[in-house]
Amino acid sequence: MKMLLTVEIPHEPFNSLVRSGKAGEIIGRILETIKPETAYFTEQDGTRGAIFVIDVKTPSDVPSFSEPFFLNFQADCKFRILMSPEDLQKAGLEALGKKWA
Repeated sequence: MKMLLTVEIPHEPFNSLVRSGKAGEIIGRILETIKPETAYFTEQDGTRGAIFVIDVKTPSDVPSFSEPFFLNFQADCKFRILMSPEDLQKAGLEALGKKWA
């Protein structure tokens, strides 16, 4: 299932990793491991952040996506299910609307 993984990276330990020259290598290893469909790095609420589209096959896969960020950066991770327009068309909104109206 496609999911949006947002990562909020606190200033420490990331600043120290940047200064020591290790941040880029760690990010590279994480990207090789999680193999995101897309990856963007940005600011989120005044801290460093990243947004990834990932394929989560089973719920037990979630730690393999989050632990690298937890353990290396003390980051916060949030997972959100993604639907394509085709997925939304299959959701049966008309029937749900009739059922719950």
